[in-house]
Amino acid sequence: RVQLVESGGGSVQAGGSLRLSCAPSGNIASTNCMGWFRQAPGKEREGVASIYTRDGITYYADSVKGRFTISQDSADHTVYLQMNSLKPEDTAMYYCAAYARTTVGYCSTYASVFDYWGQGTQVTVSS
Repeated sequence: RVQLVESGGGSVQAGGSLRLSCAPSGNIASTNCMGWFRQAPGKEREGVASIYTRDGITYYADSVKGRFTISQDSADHTVYLQMNSLKPEDTAMYYCAAYARTTVGYCSTYASVFDYWGQGTQVTVSS
């Protein structure tokens, strides 16, 4: 199994920045894709960004492209989500997730393919 622990959420004003962290533990070698998702009250879970941990190739949802950056520390496998130019519509619970990709191409941002999930960290952006 893989355990994921998120941190770094908080409250900021619009235009501000936050950096989320996801610390994996357990059988990390069994996964090769990490992703960030978010879910606002009354809305479906949305894939925000993903990264293929073997080569660092990333994918972003259009809603965050140019504002958010996903990255990984190769030393301890921590995955980060740097969020800049935050908007009130970015307010949500943010989750880190992991799975093992078996096909070529980008890592998915569909929640259904991810096997492991963290507990989430709340991000609130005020106008």
